[in-house]
Amino acid sequence: MTTNDGEVIGGVDTHGQTHHAAVVSAATGKLLGDEEFPATAKGYRLLLRWLQTFGTVAKVGVEGTGSYGAGLCRFLSAEQIPVVEVNRPNRQGRRMHGKSDPIDAIAAARAVLAEAATALPKVRTGAVEAIRILRATRAGAVKARKAAINQMHSLLFGAPDELRAALAGLDRAALVVRCARLRVDTTKQIADPAAAAKIALRRLARRVQMLDAELAETDEQITDLVGKTAPATSAIYGVGPQIAAQLLTTAGENPQRIRSEAALARLCGVAPIPASSGNTTRHRLHRGGDRQANSAIYLICRRSLSSGAQKSRPEYSGAATCRAWGPGGGRNGRERVLATRGSD
Repeated sequence: MTTNDGEVIGGVDTHGQTHHAAVVSAATGKLLGDEEFPATAKGYRLLLRWLQTFGTVAKVGVEGTGSYGAGLCRFLSAEQIPVVEVNRPNRQGRRMHGKSDPIDAIAAARAVLAEAATALPKVRTGAVEAIRILRATRAGAVKARKAAINQMHSLLFGAPDELRAALAGLDRAALVVRCARLRVDTTKQIADPAAAAKIALRRLARRVQMLDAELAETDEQITDLVGKTAPATSAIYGVGPQIAAQLLTTAGENPQRIRSEAALARLCGVAPIPASSGNTTRHRLHRGGDRQANSAIYLICRRSLSSGAQKSRPEYSGAATCRAWGPGGGRNGRERVLATRGSD
């Protein structure tokens, strides 16, 4: 990293209520100071002023730019201060040097200085951030809906025989509709198991219906946003609105932060890495990266395989697969080739 005299590098360990900042010399890496600031708009201004008292701020490494550090990241970017996303120290480093807010802040600053941290944070001020927020809400609704349906089935296993017989043989959709219309005899006490089971099933069914309406509305909003934000991506065969939304969320509002196709493949967990041993020469897919993006690419590949669209591409043939992946050819090999090239 080329530096000028008087330049400093900042590092920030972020938390919900406070941020701990450290500053090191860009020329020597010497620690110049560390201080704690409140995680508020006023605290962000104080933090920047404090950094600037040591010299010209070249870069600031921030932990958690997508969570606790999102507000600070937006503020620094608005002030034209370069921000670098820093991952938390690895476990080996924490065992050797200990764990505290000042230690983490200093480690963030020195990671930027050593160029061990170079990733640009995602811009969170546009349509892609709106898509991410809607998808996060949708995931919670899907989980709650599944839990409610599972609870309905669990209640039916131990429900009175008359109620079980009335609801037997219904599929999931019909069961929800039927349970939502259950009538409870108001003359019976709530202590009666049959009455309590009907009340519980009706509440759970109505909860499922409410979540279904919420999911339908959210899906409509996501589809509209994705269509306007990435029409070319949405037009690709096998890429539905939810898959396109996930790929947009992974890339971010500023996809230029992903410097190459290889970097995107690594980010999505579809980069080929050597897995050879002895007389066996082969590759496998990288198992890291964003697993939700990896799942999205996997679904695209499965649809391509099932449609037969890959047969017109010679690089997806069995011979090409065996050359690229060694003994791991066949359908699994073709899936690996499709996954790798699906990130192109």
